[in-house]
Amino acid sequence: MVMNNQKLTKKELNAISWRYILGSQLNWNYERMMSSGYLYGMLPVLKKFYGEDPLELQDMLRTHNQFFNTNAIFGNLIMGIDVAIEEEDGYRAKDTIVALKTALMGSLAGVGDSLFHVIWGTIFGSIAGTLAQSGSIVGCVIWIIANIALLFGRAALLPLGYKQGVKLVTTLKDKLSAFTNAATVLGVTVIGALIPSVVKATVPFVYKKDGVELVIQDTLDAILPALVPVLLVLLTYWMLGHKKLNSTRVIWIILILSIALSALGILG
Repeated sequence: MVMNNQKLTKKELNAISWRYILGSQLNWNYERMMSSGYLYGMLPVLKKFYGEDPLELQDMLRTHNQFFNTNAIFGNLIMGIDVAIEEEDGYRAKDTIVALKTALMGSLAGVGDSLFHVIWGTIFGSIAGTLAQSGSIVGCVIWIIANIALLFGRAALLPLGYKQGVKLVTTLKDKLSAFTNAATVLGVTVIGALIPSVVKATVPFVYKKDGVELVIQDTLDAILPALVPVLLVLLTYWMLGHKKLNSTRVIWIILILSIALSALGILG
């Protein structure tokens, strides 16, 4: 067993981080998911740590090509912790690394998907889309800046994981959960506020009898402003909760329903 006494430089850590960003989805498959991308990111590290012993290098290559699937952004954090442990213990850390990746990839996948795939995109995408609908170029700029910030923030996670190690997923676990909950509340608030401005639906029907006119939309606004858009969103949410209805089918249902009700003069 060759003992590892080589330390990674800041430049090497950044290079590894960008390798993983560019390659995390390479050769994605249903057998090993993201393992090829992870191995691609780790390859310079493995060559540096185990290059003097071909058998150890070969074994670690196989180890890092085992099943791996997590949120792609938080994969940088896991790799940073992995690199720090292997730098310290070398080949002896093989079993520890396998256990670490297995333990973290599931838990961080849930947190990462909620934060970045749902909340981040929902908040900035909704704001950017609303501004773009009004003809403002600021919406496009906001979306570009948000994605650039996310990209470089992701790149910084690997050096952060390397420096802080397991502390990030132990002592900071409760704080991370609190942050996720707060971000979720913010995302729901933003969506709720955007419903009346993004979903445009009114009831143009006017009831007339004995010279008396009843404007249905005015009555609905007196009950709750933007009541029809809210009901449409609730209907969509309810349909998405059914196993037989996916997002594509719901879109078609809403589209057909909107055309039919508009033709009947019920919705405008």
